[in-house]
Amino acid sequence: MTEHPTANSADTPATAALASNILNIRDRLPPHVRLVAVTKTFPASLVRQAYHAGLRDFGENRLQEALDKQDALADLPDIRWHFIGHLQGNKAKKAIERFAWIHSCDSLKLAHRLDRLAGETGARPRVLLQVKPLPDPDKYGWSVAELSRDWPQIVALPALNVSGLMTILPLGLSAPDVVSAFANVRDLAAKLRNDSGLALPELSMGMSGDYPLAIEAGATTIRLGRSLFGERLQKM
Repeated sequence: MTEHPTANSADTPATAALASNILNIRDRLPPHVRLVAVTKTFPASLVRQAYHAGLRDFGENRLQEALDKQDALADLPDIRWHFIGHLQGNKAKKAIERFAWIHSCDSLKLAHRLDRLAGETGARPRVLLQVKPLPDPDKYGWSVAELSRDWPQIVALPALNVSGLMTILPLGLSAPDVVSAFANVRDLAAKLRNDSGLALPELSMGMSGDYPLAIEAGATTIRLGRSLFGERLQKM
């Protein structure tokens, strides 16, 4: 799902190193797994380098930072933007209009708001529902029980393009516990699919520290920042 580097991807040694790193990671991924490059705090110039190295999917956590980068990179017509951070309701309209994917619909209230805005604007980004398979006070999202409870209301929303589930696991889990938690999200998607008939093809699971285990458990999308770009820069 990610293009290989183009001839102009090695303009500088740093760009060549980035292109090589992207290619090495991409070549280890199954062909059905989408690689989203998480570019939070990194400048638009680095996004451009990664684009020329073959990436097309980029994830941002902060709306205004993302909008600034989108404007700076408007000459790249096939770039796909993913919103992966907590989305405040008063910023939902911009997210609906400017992103191809929203990974972080984390409450029934936000689902209703996104549905209304999608109906008003005609925009239909792919929306993923954020799930917490394990208790975690530091993360937003539904528990498995909460999403099962709210699912009939979500299915009834006429304009929301619900495409699957997303999760971010708590820190400090053992590898078996990571695999088990990812498998719980996969199994929840299967249950919701069976209950509603919706396809729910997407599972956005796995980051730099755990993405091989996420793929083992069935991830269709992984979100990598540090593995691609190194340590994150200070907040812009």
